[in-house]
Amino acid sequence: MGKQKLDKAFQETLEKGDKAFVPYIMAGDGGLDQLEEQLTFLQESGATVVELGIPFSDPVADGPTIQAAGLEALDNGVSLRKVLAELERFKESRKIPIVLMTYINPIYAFGVEKFANACAKAGVDGLIIPDLPLEEEGLIVRKLKDAEIALIRLAALTSTPERIEEIAKRTEGFLYAVTVTGTTGARNEFKQNLAEHLAALTERCNAPVLAGFGVSTPEQVKELSSHCNGVVVGSKIVDALHNGDRASIVELIEASKRVK
Repeated sequence: MGKQKLDKAFQETLEKGDKAFVPYIMAGDGGLDQLEEQLTFLQESGATVVELGIPFSDPVADGPTIQAAGLEALDNGVSLRKVLAELERFKESRKIPIVLMTYINPIYAFGVEKFANACAKAGVDGLIIPDLPLEEEGLIVRKLKDAEIALIRLAALTSTPERIEEIAKRTEGFLYAVTVTGTTGARNEFKQNLAEHLAALTERCNAPVLAGFGVSTPEQVKELSSHCNGVVVGSKIVDALHNGDRASIVELIEASKRVK
């Protein structure tokens, strides 16, 4: 299924008149035995897709909240292999598409072909690799294509128009539009020209465009979603799961419904 499952999930959400909502959680935060229940909760709460972070010792794109969650997971002995094994265990009962967010080093350590095959076996549908530039994609893209796993690209605010054109052309599943310069983490406000940036990306990209990094309130979900196809929310979700505040997660997901 892979890429097809992702495409179908976005299509069904957008055809209903809703915007896509992709929560990020850290695999193994609170214990790997919590993963199935967490994914089921997000699925039942109306999330479109789940972005699942793999804990890593040098997470250059992650802000303090997600770094802390990753370090806790590492301390609990969580690894890429263990996460994939756990995902495979309950893949038959899982309906929501899963996009892994990991860095290139763990993939190389695993072995690119073995990793792609293990992802397919575990029911992983897409992959985000924030430290893999377009110029180096040849090392992995063919193996992912063979395994029918979408490679989701990120477009930075600082990317040139030519580079954005290339990213928009290559991305699969969705285009991850980074809304800030810097790492992940909740923000109070975004740059004034962000609306135009998101609208321009949406116009030139065939895949859905989702805004992410810094999205933390229902108001921000509605505002950003009005200029693209949806949002990715990370640090706020991780915090809420830590604090047992699931009502705020439901509120964020509900904010993506019926956005004009």
